[in-house]
Amino acid sequence: MLCKSRMWQWCRAARKVRRVCDCRKVSGEAGGVRIASGEAGGVWRVSGEGGGVRRASGKAGGGAVAERTAYDVVVVGGGHAGTEACAAAARMGARTLLITHKKNTIGEMSCNPSFGGIGKGHLLREIDALDGLCARVCDLSGISYHVLNRRKGPAVWGLRAQIDRGLYKNNLQEALEKVPNLTIIEAAVEDLLLSEFQDGHHREGESLAKCRGVVLGDGHVIESQSVVITTGTFLRGAINIGMDVTPAGRMGDKPAIGLANTLERLKFNLGRLKTGTPPRLAKNTIDYSQCQIQDPDNPPVPFSFLTRSVWIRPEDQLKCHLTYTTLEIEAEIKKTLHLNRHVQEETSGPRYCPSIESKILRFPGRSHPVWLEPEGLDSSLVYPQGLSCTMPAEHQQALLRLIPGLQHCEMVTPGYGVEYDYVDPRELNSQLETQRVCGLFLAGQINGTTGYEEAAAQGLLAGVNAAAKALGGEGLTVDRTESYIGVLVDDLTTLGTSEPYRMFTSRAEFRLLLRPDNADLRLTEKGYKVGCVSEERHEHLTKTSQKLSEGLKLLKGDVRSISSWTRLLGRPQNITPRKKSALQILGLASWEVTLQCLAPLDSRYSVLSEDGVIAERLKIEALYSDLVEAQNEEVEAMRRDQALVIPHNFDYCSPALSLSNEVRGKLSRARPATIAAASRIEGITPAALVVLLRYVKQKQQQYSELL
Repeated sequence: MLCKSRMWQWCRAARKVRRVCDCRKVSGEAGGVRIASGEAGGVWRVSGEGGGVRRASGKAGGGAVAERTAYDVVVVGGGHAGTEACAAAARMGARTLLITHKKNTIGEMSCNPSFGGIGKGHLLREIDALDGLCARVCDLSGISYHVLNRRKGPAVWGLRAQIDRGLYKNNLQEALEKVPNLTIIEAAVEDLLLSEFQDGHHREGESLAKCRGVVLGDGHVIESQSVVITTGTFLRGAINIGMDVTPAGRMGDKPAIGLANTLERLKFNLGRLKTGTPPRLAKNTIDYSQCQIQDPDNPPVPFSFLTRSVWIRPEDQLKCHLTYTTLEIEAEIKKTLHLNRHVQEETSGPRYCPSIESKILRFPGRSHPVWLEPEGLDSSLVYPQGLSCTMPAEHQQALLRLIPGLQHCEMVTPGYGVEYDYVDPRELNSQLETQRVCGLFLAGQINGTTGYEEAAAQGLLAGVNAAAKALGGEGLTVDRTESYIGVLVDDLTTLGTSEPYRMFTSRAEFRLLLRPDNADLRLTEKGYKVGCVSEERHEHLTKTSQKLSEGLKLLKGDVRSISSWTRLLGRPQNITPRKKSALQILGLASWEVTLQCLAPLDSRYSVLSEDGVIAERLKIEALYSDLVEAQNEEVEAMRRDQALVIPHNFDYCSPALSLSNEVRGKLSRARPATIAAASRIEGITPAALVVLLRYVKQKQQQYSELL
């Protein structure tokens, strides 16, 4: 806890922070970083000299830097995590500052020109349910919409769309300009401001310091109550093409070196990951006659619950094309391995979106799909999904011309690989605040994830909680029983990751409950209570919920004999002759009944069937009604375990705990928030869980007796 004598008083009329108490000198070592040493300075920055800290400059930023020198929340980075974080914090009522290298790259789609997919589409719906931006922007920027996994049930359908890069960036920037409480500036963040704690001794499970703002590259100081870092691949980023290495987080953009050094000196557990992007091709040099066509959906399915129909007419959508690699490319790849630094590196790359070099080395003798995706309505570029590569540019061109349809293609820009630092996400709590530094939040690829959707989901959660921290609220916590965002955060903070983490539906235990169609019912009310959801969206939820409730009540109450249903609907009587409700009939997959089929039976069904969205949602509810009841029981069992909270400063080295040193070490590093989270840590045995469970319950009982 912060010493009360070190509390700060915000003098907002003067638009600055001043210290109003006289504190004695505090000096101590904490995790290798000297958090404070001085007379009455109060706020300190991590120094580049000797791993210590020094007093930050007292100069205010001035009008050239920002209108204010003090904000509630500062967000570093204008990518998909950063834009959701700053918008969420501002919606919460926090005075928010977004700091980015270049304003014109805010919302840049650095890699693939698409959003959504299996698991990722679920994240987009949940972001939208919490009033995030990206789903609505996708509905204004998509050029080809397609729902994946239709062969399976709607619980695992994956909403996906090709996105016009330029439109997306412009629409997102326009949306941010309309967000109240938000200021955006161009600058580089080089350091963090920290304030010390009551003593210099770090106790396990407690923070080392409090984050009080950031220091810009020109030395200017911007103070805040919370800071969210969303640096993506920029943290000591380096681009690889062949044997050439260029310091950059993205082609043409400088890396973030200062922040990486700061996190390292604060003793954060840093790792190194890599990813890559394919070359871009000239559209008019591709022979599409040799490729398979993928038609978009008609009508397109929007991402946002607030969108009735997307901006583009169904007939104006662009097509995607599919081709396959040939065995000839194997020789081209193998003869250039000695020229390919990115492949030679032992840094972990993405398992589920590997480079073409990795595919050939791991799965030789196979043909691999290559999706040719348009980058925009007016763009002359095509993105070859599945051909990420890092060999020298001239060899990339030679490889491309060995693929059907691309024999005469022209490469406009080469593919490249990116290496970057990330922070072990086990350094975070479930609200994405670092355990090491209070008030410091991390979101996006800095936490070891990959993908726009995963970054945006973390950004939204971190932004909400950074604002809550600054304003004295409780914040937002979502667990794995109620959302894919909860699955994402729980996996990261409990298990960590040694390779870029991406979301799949298979990662969730309760897929029948966590469907894309019901994300608003699961999350919007919760977000509204916290303060990140607008009145407009909450009102929309209320109306939708009322219609669904009335529809389910009508369907459950309409009970008839099977013989009556078969006669009325013209279906064969091939099921057990007993009474069934209209909801059960609607859920019979073999009968293929819709609300339109029921409309002649009751005028109220006609009203429901006129609303296509409500009709489809009721159909999905009917399909899963029996299965959901069983899964709800499993959820309740897990929530009972989740209710057994382990105190954050729990002493796993206590002699009263009969645990092995190995188990003590794993629990101390992961610091699980609940018994359920502890059970998912690799190497934690059932016997160890019993010991831990018994000890936690005993401590809870002792506490209750004191009350």
